[in-house]
Amino acid sequence: MKLTQAVALLSAAAQGTLAWGSLGHVTTAYLASHFVSNTTEAFFQDLLRNDTADYLANIATWADTIRYTRWGHFTGIFHFIDAKDDPPSYCGVELDRDCKEEGCVVTALANYTQRALDPELSAWERNQAARFVVHFIGDIHQPLHDEDVSRGGNGIHVLWEGKEFNLHHVWDSSIAEKLIGGARRRPYDNAKRWADGLAEEIKTGKFADEKAEWLKTVDFNDVVGTALSWAREGNAYVCTHVLPDGPHEIVGQELGGAYYEKAAPVIELQVARAGYRMAAWLDLIADEFEANKVQQGGWQELYNHWRQRPRSSRGAMGSSTKEAWLGHVSMALAEIKLTAVPAETS
Repeated sequence: MKLTQAVALLSAAAQGTLAWGSLGHVTTAYLASHFVSNTTEAFFQDLLRNDTADYLANIATWADTIRYTRWGHFTGIFHFIDAKDDPPSYCGVELDRDCKEEGCVVTALANYTQRALDPELSAWERNQAARFVVHFIGDIHQPLHDEDVSRGGNGIHVLWEGKEFNLHHVWDSSIAEKLIGGARRRPYDNAKRWADGLAEEIKTGKFADEKAEWLKTVDFNDVVGTALSWAREGNAYVCTHVLPDGPHEIVGQELGGAYYEKAAPVIELQVARAGYRMAAWLDLIADEFEANKVQQGGWQELYNHWRQRPRSSRGAMGSSTKEAWLGHVSMALAEIKLTAVPAETS
């Protein structure tokens, strides 16, 4: 696991290129680990080959690392969806209009969720899919990953405490770092501390009364629709908080004062939502995979049960093997209980 952590830390050094920065991504992962069921924790620790409490945090920035490699370059467009709206007059995300033909964060989350569930794929392929799922849930909650204007704010130059940055970087990293008083060089320690605090706010603090509302859009039977609802939610903040006066007026402005005071609560809320929803999504993946495995194992058990019966009792004389097997199914289902073990609740 030292190699995995080293890769994550290396990715943090690329200023302005990481969605949410390392701090945001690692925080959402740590936060999710507070709320997943025990079954889910065991499932993903096994899949990710990491039995420590950092099993999600250690892979949270992997997708940003590989997007700049030759073999992973194609995944770059999966980190965002380019909403072609007109902030602050109008904000909105339309899948057909805004998602590129090659894909976007909405369709990528759906695709890699399905791959994480696919029993035909190797464990390593499902491991990779899980890494993408963890990362893209973080990405989709960052408002400027749901916006097209100036490449999601990358082309808008502003000031942050006297230094020049692009607006995307400010929303990825600067606001969050100031919010928790942390430094970029210690993303894991700061992320864990932030996640611990947010977990308490979700359990019994200021987010306790709204956390159930956050999960109302979660529909595992409509993964694209779920992801699209999250993208639209994030995109709405572009009009109200990211570019409240428009993209031209913000150029060259100092954002470390009054702008920060309005933006920081949005960052905190979106990180909290991302981590809590990530836990629910990972629970669904683990439950679905295990349920399918139990069902497949159940049919194998049923077939073995039939094969062990005396040949004379497998079916009526003259019946084909297929007819005899189907006849046995209707009788033996009452003898063998084929139900999935329900997930533990947190």
